[in-house]
Amino acid sequence: MENKLLIKYVDVDIYQQDLLVLKDVQLEIHSGEFVYLLGKVGSGKTSLLKSIYSELPIESGVAGVLGYDLRDLKMNDAPFLRRKIGIVFQDFQLLTDRSVYQNLDFVLRATGWKEQANIEEQIANVLNQVGMYAKRHKMPHQLSGGEQQRIVIARALLNSPEMILADEPTGNLDPETGNELIELLYNIRLSGTTVVMATHNLGWLDKFPGRVFRCDNESLVELKNNQPVTPETVDAESGN
Repeated sequence: MENKLLIKYVDVDIYQQDLLVLKDVQLEIHSGEFVYLLGKVGSGKTSLLKSIYSELPIESGVAGVLGYDLRDLKMNDAPFLRRKIGIVFQDFQLLTDRSVYQNLDFVLRATGWKEQANIEEQIANVLNQVGMYAKRHKMPHQLSGGEQQRIVIARALLNSPEMILADEPTGNLDPETGNELIELLYNIRLSGTTVVMATHNLGWLDKFPGRVFRCDNESLVELKNNQPVTPETVDAESGN
């Protein structure tokens, strides 16, 4: 599998409004990697993810994502970058007045898909991948939290992204369901899709090994294999 460089940050400062949250960020992420972002609430995990899909502007350093220069990215080009990135939020953000199928159909049509046969095939593909094809005609309120999050992951896979960004994807789920979701994301990584996940749950690190970064004191630091990760590394709360 080609070890393609997807993200390259050199000396990047990340601001949330006018507040500096991370400074001098150095980051390289390649295809097929599983990457954890740890850190206390407000330490910059979510801000870093938002910078990657160009929701927060970058004005210093070198910032390349999937072939785009984020410092130079025009507003019209941002949707093309985002189509290469699947985004999984903690709070689902499904359209509550549409079925599972209609939620996914809406996204495909909004991103330029037109052929009905292709749309139906792609929806079937991603729903099968997350084990939810049988629930395609259900409304979101008829699904459990774990099932809704599986649909969110299916939605993130619709445009065959090179990378998935997941922000506390198990924050609202019980431990068993959360474990199933992380296993699903981990298996998606095996197909070559990079996964970058902000989490406060240290339990995943042994079960699903990956690279580990910590946001702390306005810095992003990679924790190497011989560095212990303790509960003090993160807050007991989710979010950022």
